[in-house]
Amino acid sequence: MGPPPSTEEKVVLLKAVGGEIGSASALAPKLGPLGLSPKKVGEDIQKATMEWKGIKVMVRLSVVNRVATPSVVPSASAMILKELKEPPRDRKKVKNVVHSGNVTLDAIIDIARVLRSRSMAKKLEGTVKEVLGTAFSIGCNVNGQSPVEIQKKEIDAGNVTIPDE
Repeated sequence: MGPPPSTEEKVVLLKAVGGEIGSASALAPKLGPLGLSPKKVGEDIQKATMEWKGIKVMVRLSVVNRVATPSVVPSASAMILKELKEPPRDRKKVKNVVHSGNVTLDAIIDIARVLRSRSMAKKLEGTVKEVLGTAFSIGCNVNGQSPVEIQKKEIDAGNVTIPDE
């Protein structure tokens, strides 16, 4: 039997598919030393990520007194995929999905506001450009145009002003 539970918080970051129970064998090496049941934590992660169904998201497990509380730490790509409102797909059968949807620039700015604390950009405009780059890599359009065109012709030219914060 190990030492009594401590009151200090331990943080475990892991990537999980939203709405699915992660395999206990993958969770065990991370959670075993903390004295947690991988199966129970997997079910908690499933409940916490239900609104991100089918999208890979980072999950932050904060462990205090051998009680794990999961919280979702969404990435730019996960938030863009959620904004596309695509139906959930079967990951085992459907491969190489093309995300050809359309996102509004306002939605991109809202995503950039959420990610602002984790961005290294000086202004919100730089964070918006980071999110536009992610939208380009996913393959979706912004306001019916390529994200590269939005960045070059609209933002860099000064046609669209991005608010300071």
